[in-house]
Amino acid sequence: MVCVDDAAVRVGGRPLWSHVRLDIAAGEFAAVLGPNGAGKSTLIKAILGLVPTTAGSIRVLGERPGRLADRVGYLPQRRSFDADLRIRGLDIVRMGWDGDRWGLPRPGAGRAARERIAEVVDLVGASAYAHRPVGQCSGGEQQRLLIAQALVRRPELLLLDEPLDSLDLPNQAAVAALVGRICRTQGVAVVMVAHDANPILAHLDKVIYLAEGGAVAGPPREVITSETLTRLYGTPIEVLRAGDGRLVVVGQPEPPAAHTDRHASSRTEGNRRAVR
Repeated sequence: MVCVDDAAVRVGGRPLWSHVRLDIAAGEFAAVLGPNGAGKSTLIKAILGLVPTTAGSIRVLGERPGRLADRVGYLPQRRSFDADLRIRGLDIVRMGWDGDRWGLPRPGAGRAARERIAEVVDLVGASAYAHRPVGQCSGGEQQRLLIAQALVRRPELLLLDEPLDSLDLPNQAAVAALVGRICRTQGVAVVMVAHDANPILAHLDKVIYLAEGGAVAGPPREVITSETLTRLYGTPIEVLRAGDGRLVVVGQPEPPAAHTDRHASSRTEGNRRAVR
């Protein structure tokens, strides 16, 4: 599904990470972990073909990134819905089916859409609230609907960028179990960006840990260890296991503080569009 071979990326003229290697097969669940600023979301964007590699290569479903976008589902970092938003959960899911299409639907397409949307809403366990305005749904319910949106076109690869962010622990566990079940029953390969491995650890097949511009990848038991993370960071790191089984990474250095003016970036992009 995904083959990352000695890949490197530069952002803003500076190296972000290099020598990244990762292979993900159908039905495997992989997590991208690491501290803030390590480039986890950038790896997802590189797999999507939105960020070019400066060395090595990435193949997605056997092709260059972006060539088979209709076979890849993508859930970006969490969106917030206004509490007064009246769009139904079903409408949110339908945007994944035909939200990028123009013109009149093909004969019979409406029925096919309704059947598939109902199927995927049931798959994620959202049938009870899918007719409710999405602004009235809880954070966990909204996230299930967004996962359904990403699944509605039957992707072979599902990319999830921090889907557990801002969810409480019970909802994190529920969404993690849902994604793990989709992997096993649907044969979908999943790559999920996460800050904390604990909610998803029981479901993971592979981990790629980004830090200090480098990366290590492999089974969780081989990657999330004191020895492996110490080698990656180049400084003593200790991985502890709490009484409840949760992992605690102790001693990892904080990334250097960097401020990005998003408004300035937006103005620059606007100026570029005006020039075009």
